[in-house]
Order: sequence, then C-alpha cells, then structure tokens
Amino acid sequence: MAAAPNETHEQLNLSNNELLSTTRAVRKRLDFERPVPDSVLTECLELAVQAPTGSNAQGWQFVFVTDAQKRQRIGELYAQAFSLYRDMPVAIHKLHMSSQDNQLTASQTRSASSADFLADNIGRAPAMLIPCIAGRTDQPETNNLLGQASTFGSIIPAAWSFMLAARSRGLGTAWTTLHLMHEQEIAELLGIPYAEFQQVALIPIAYTRGTEFKPAYRPPVSTVMHINSW
Repeated sequence: MAAAPNETHEQLNLSNNELLSTTRAVRKRLDFERPVPDSVLTECLELAVQAPTGSNAQGWQFVFVTDAQKRQRIGELYAQAFSLYRDMPVAIHKLHMSSQDNQLTASQTRSASSADFLADNIGRAPAMLIPCIAGRTDQPETNNLLGQASTFGSIIPAAWSFMLAARSRGLGTAWTTLHLMHEQEIAELLGIPYAEFQQVALIPIAYTRGTEFKPAYRPPVSTVMHINSW
C-alpha cells in the first residue's frame, strides 16, 4: 500500500486556520461512489505517524479496510450498536436538545440527523480506518486514569493528524467508536490480535461532495475557558 516515489495528491488551498476550523465530522456529504486510492491513504498516514506518542513508544497500528464484504459486515455491526446507542442518555439525539441556546440545539439536531444517516450507510464508505494501540485499558493493570490517558494520548493525535491530512486532500472523515461494542468480532474479521492491541475508533473515509465547509457553531470560549483557577 505504499505510495509511488515522489507521488503527491492535489491539495485544497486551505490556510492552517481554515483546515483546523473546517475539518468536520462528515457524514451526509461522503461520496460513496468515488474510489479512494491506496496511495492517498498512504500519503495521509505518512503525515499521521509524525504525531507524538507517550515515551515515543509508537505502539500504534493502522488498519485500513477497503474490501467490500468486510466493510459491509462492519457496517452491519455498527448499525446494531447504533440502535442501542440511540436510546442512551449520552446519545447525540438527546444532548443539548433542551438547551436555551437555540443555535446549539439546531446544530445538535443537524448532527443527530447526519449520525442516523451514517449508521445506515457507513458500510458504503470506500475506505475505513481503525487506529489500534498496543495494550488494553480494560485490563486491571492499566484500568486507571494514568494508564488510560497515556494509552489514548498515544494514538488519538496521530488519528486526528490523519483526518486533517485527509481534509486537506478533499477527503471527509468522521470519528466513531460504536463498533467497539463488537470489537472482538471485528478483530477476528480483520486479523487484529485482540489480546495485544485495542481498537480506538472506526473512521469512514471518502471524497466529499463539494469541498467547502464552514466552522461549526460553538458557544463562546469564555464558557469553557479557565486561567489559573476554575
């Protein structure tokens, strides 16, 4: 899956600020019909692995899924998990829906609709990425705050760097985790050594329909920002 020597894919003309403020969780605007070359996945991953890891351990592995039957099966398992998640108190369909901030409620309503769409269609994405990290935080010796923070902090920056690199090349992505309800079955499907590596996310990848995205609505940073004390 290596890119050809010196091969680079066309990039969007985005400033750093535009890239950081418009890398959306893309769902409804994923183009399921346009193939994603292995070479562009490789190019994005070469940037992603420049991210920092705890102790510079680099205990990561990145599993791309492009096989149609495997994508379909993962999509089925994701849909099963989503049907359970939808009724949970933390579901996107419930959070912020009674907020007095009308813009926040409207944004959440749109996000909930797009999450429903992705649950029905995630298996159609031409590529998926499952970032994995060595070790398991569900074991007694690592099931503590330090172990969890160190483990996830050693893979999430790389995965986010991949998503930024993808956005700059006209690709859309979305960070999802519901497939982890079926982590062991998916590990068996893809040959991931379950006891040694844990999956962290399931990221659908596709070119987007149109490349213009706007910053999402967020409440003022003054509502979440603290300096020197809470």
